[in-house]
Amino acid sequence: MEVDAQWFRTHQLEPNLWLITEPRVHPIFSANMHLVLGRDADLLIDSGMGVAPLRPVVNNLRPDPGRPLICLSTHTHVDHIGSVHEFENRPAHPIEADELANPTPYSLDTTGISDAFRKLFAEAGYPELWPVLIDALPYEGYDIGSYELRGAPATGLVNEGDVIDLGDWQAEVLHFPGHSPGQVGLFHHETGTLYGADAIYDGPLIFDGPGMSIEDYASTPRRLRDLPVRLVHGGHDPSFGKARMHEIIDDYLAKWGV
Repeated sequence: MEVDAQWFRTHQLEPNLWLITEPRVHPIFSANMHLVLGRDADLLIDSGMGVAPLRPVVNNLRPDPGRPLICLSTHTHVDHIGSVHEFENRPAHPIEADELANPTPYSLDTTGISDAFRKLFAEAGYPELWPVLIDALPYEGYDIGSYELRGAPATGLVNEGDVIDLGDWQAEVLHFPGHSPGQVGLFHHETGTLYGADAIYDGPLIFDGPGMSIEDYASTPRRLRDLPVRLVHGGHDPSFGKARMHEIIDDYLAKWGV
């Protein structure tokens, strides 16, 4: 397997906002991470798979690496908490806190993934799983078998209506159950920007697996319709605007028959 030393890709979306991705991870598990730079603190939304160290990449993007840094885990699926242990400030929703501290063991080797999950991914529209979840190594000598999802205890809890405050940037915490019971997103009222996690993104949504509820999931897009959203940064795939958000909502509500 080839080595790709530039494991993470970074793209500046706005003067105070960076997108961090892991393109060498299978599309199902290649999640978006967003770094918001604030006056008094910075915010990292999710932390990827944990294949390679993330903290040095994040600090390289921060004008002041000594400023406080919050790592918010929107939910505790493997592709969103892989590097959470690298950060000292780790808030999460109370429902997700136990799993954040003691995550279900995971492997990069896909032979242990059940036929039920493979069918779930295929029916959602994702490509077939690779033998391992990465198609390159982050450095020479990397041992795929040594991969471990470490997790870390939450250092704080966030609930519906709480505010993440970076001094000159504030966003409201919204509870988005369905894909995961304690999943949260953020809404920046000033710009109409939604950080939607896996509640909504412009790709195949996963809604019918362990710990998931279509009934709960359906309540989330109905709620999003009423928000003055201008732009959505999802947990996967490219960002999109209000019109596309409404298309996605209508498509899935029709599919679910709710």
